[in-house]
Amino acid sequence: MATTAATILDIGSLPAVWLRDNCPCPQCRDPRSGQKLFQITDLPPDPVAAEVRESGSDVEIVWAPDGHRSVYARAWFDAPGEPDPRGEEGKSLWDAADLDALRFEFDWADYTSDPAPALSAVEGLGLALLRGVPRVEEQVLAVAETFGFVRETNYGRLFDVRVEDKPNNLAFTSVRITPHTDNPYRDPVPTLQLLHCLTNEAAGGDSGFVDGFRAAALLRDEQPDAYQVLVRTPVPFEFRDAHTQLRAHRPIIGADGGGRIREVRFNNRSMGTLRLPFTELTGFYAAYRAFAEVLARLELMRTMRLLPGDCVVFDNTRVLHARTAFDGAGARHLQGCYADLDGLSSTLGVLNRGTGAAL
Repeated sequence: MATTAATILDIGSLPAVWLRDNCPCPQCRDPRSGQKLFQITDLPPDPVAAEVRESGSDVEIVWAPDGHRSVYARAWFDAPGEPDPRGEEGKSLWDAADLDALRFEFDWADYTSDPAPALSAVEGLGLALLRGVPRVEEQVLAVAETFGFVRETNYGRLFDVRVEDKPNNLAFTSVRITPHTDNPYRDPVPTLQLLHCLTNEAAGGDSGFVDGFRAAALLRDEQPDAYQVLVRTPVPFEFRDAHTQLRAHRPIIGADGGGRIREVRFNNRSMGTLRLPFTELTGFYAAYRAFAEVLARLELMRTMRLLPGDCVVFDNTRVLHARTAFDGAGARHLQGCYADLDGLSSTLGVLNRGTGAAL
């Protein structure tokens, strides 16, 4: 029996074009891939739900003017909207002390039998530490390939973090490195970084990690004007050596249209010369300094000494990493690589699908 659109699930309160665009029928979506078979311009510009019928757990709509029939599962109307997987919604922001109560360390043997908890930590906390990873050359690549694909750069598929005679980056020296984003001069920036400790016998060289989303949220609460300056001001980040010249213009804090944090790109070593009018430069540097002061708060940085066999996996668009200076005469050797969050999220989604968890 036909009824009015407003009497079933308040259909009349929903945009008709949205409903029509989401028709799940095989004429509108490929049954195998789920991808749409039409362009928005193929639809009537002003579709009307001429008839609405309820049948068990389904709702059928007959559309005017073309007579198309759409059948929706009733539960589909109640499904929550999914947050941006890169944004701050749904993530656990943390101070250093918070990590004691949050699970971010995992044994390698446990990880290989069930990687989902560690991958969930990377998604939710931005950080996971794998213990007992085999201490063999290039093992870091094998770790990345358990959940995604290695992102090759001018540093290669793999890079060695150790003291070099002629370094093209301060990372390959023994000096102190303050909290930073790796490769901010790339667009897109590598979204995941892995560091695997092979040897760490040098005095010093402890690692530090800061939740950049937490720091940005503090700035937004405490100095909202400074936050907005960093969101709206593109900054030139640069890297060059004999064989490479890279440049990207991106804000230090990336936010979505609603002001929610989506990315932090902070690296004082790679920031180029910002050229703006006097007043804008003055405002930017005040905001830049304010954010740097938040990032430097001791309570935000989780310091740890990576031991041989440790492999840290972290979100390079969120978690800033650092290290203390170390004695260059001592043996300290990490191997690293880059990967991307979409691969990790895809793997985690498939794992959750297999266990019946909600995607």
